[in-house]
Amino acid sequence: MTARRGLLAAAVVLIAALLAWWVWPGDDGKAAQHMAAGPYLVDLRVPGGSPRTGDNTVELDITDQGGSPVAPEKVSVEPAMPQMGHALPPSVATTDAPGHYRATVNLPMPGQWEIAVNLSGSAGTGRATFAVRVN
Repeated sequence: MTARRGLLAAAVVLIAALLAWWVWPGDDGKAAQHMAAGPYLVDLRVPGGSPRTGDNTVELDITDQGGSPVAPEKVSVEPAMPQMGHALPPSVATTDAPGHYRATVNLPMPGQWEIAVNLSGSAGTGRATFAVRVN
């Protein structure tokens, strides 16, 4: 009986540790993620840290391959959670400075999400897909 209780206690501790790891706030959104998208380079940030369920502001800095700010004519942000089969409509990003864009995305549940940034302009088209953890 003692060995059985020990195994049960170990299992409970393991499950609690895994749950704590899964819901513990990470730094996924604190530092910008950087990715190439066709002729563009895109930095994605979520102000305030990791994304949370509900509405989130996404900030994008878009440059050319040399690091100079560029202003594609169309920039959209499209969240998806492939493992759950969720794909949400794209949000159009607006610009407030050359090469700096903002969009609001609603992430309805916690877990691993992908945020695709679609760009098109005179330099060409591109797509960058960023992995984010939503708490």
